[in-house]
Amino acid sequence: MYIRPRRNRKSAAVRLHAQETHIQANQLIYPLFLYDGKNIQQEVASLPGNYRWSLDRLLPEVEACLKLGITTFVLFPAVDESLKDQVATYSYADENFYLHAIRTLKETFPECCIMTDVAMDPYSSDGHDGLVKDGKILNDETLPILAKMSIAQAQAGADILGPSDMMDGRIGYMREALDENGFTDVSIMSYTAKYASAFYGPFRDALDSAPKAGDKKTYQMNPANKREALIEAELDWSEGADYLMVKPALPYLDIIHILNQNFDTPIAAYNVSGECAMLIAAAQKGWLDFDKAMPEMLMSIKRAGASVILTYFAKQYAQMLRDGKI
Repeated sequence: MYIRPRRNRKSAAVRLHAQETHIQANQLIYPLFLYDGKNIQQEVASLPGNYRWSLDRLLPEVEACLKLGITTFVLFPAVDESLKDQVATYSYADENFYLHAIRTLKETFPECCIMTDVAMDPYSSDGHDGLVKDGKILNDETLPILAKMSIAQAQAGADILGPSDMMDGRIGYMREALDENGFTDVSIMSYTAKYASAFYGPFRDALDSAPKAGDKKTYQMNPANKREALIEAELDWSEGADYLMVKPALPYLDIIHILNQNFDTPIAAYNVSGECAMLIAAAQKGWLDFDKAMPEMLMSIKRAGASVILTYFAKQYAQMLRDGKI
């Protein structure tokens, strides 16, 4: 036999020569849960190893991650029920602890890249991503609220805005509002193909942000649909999105691939809380080797076509890179 593929697998050095896919720490985005208060580091019971942080405890965590090569962090606020209302007023209020945290992080670590969450659900008394009236989520009436939130986050120093709401037309509405207010350099990472998934449970536990009534199926995508993702992507791209995101990642590797094949812009993938929790639980039971399975999980997402990966394993992966275990 003249062609023997095994020759390129004969040693670790040769396998590295032939390796097609690589993940560096700076290609990972680390999701962090932010809580108002001081000296708080509460572990999320359904997502072990991840915490709700107060800002004072979060600052050393971000510093440690920067030293590992992680440069980008996405912040999610856990908002007290007393601050929520139907129109998410607190989301753009001057006293918002989330906006204060963005300012402080950028002032303390100007080299870090801060991504935010743009949606009503953390601040809404209804727990939905859009404005609710008579049990219906109103699309167009939600957009001005998202625009106010976007401007407030840009003013605080956010580098990338992450609209996770799945309202039609929100990318164009936000882009126009940002540009009119002088924030032409602020990027938008659109949650383009965000599916109505069963894998979000631990995230909602961390933020206490589950809907008070109904579900999110009228605005999040049907898990059965693939071509629809191309429609969503074309709309977001044409409206000014700088990144297109697929969420979740593992059950939707085909969606990551098809967007990567059809759009010349970075594709992001969110390795969501439920995906990570499954692996953590299996490793705790001794059913899987975490140090082997976790990098393989992230590699599959990168191989499918993701340019960047949002994952709760970012810090652990970066530590393994540093220690030469990957």
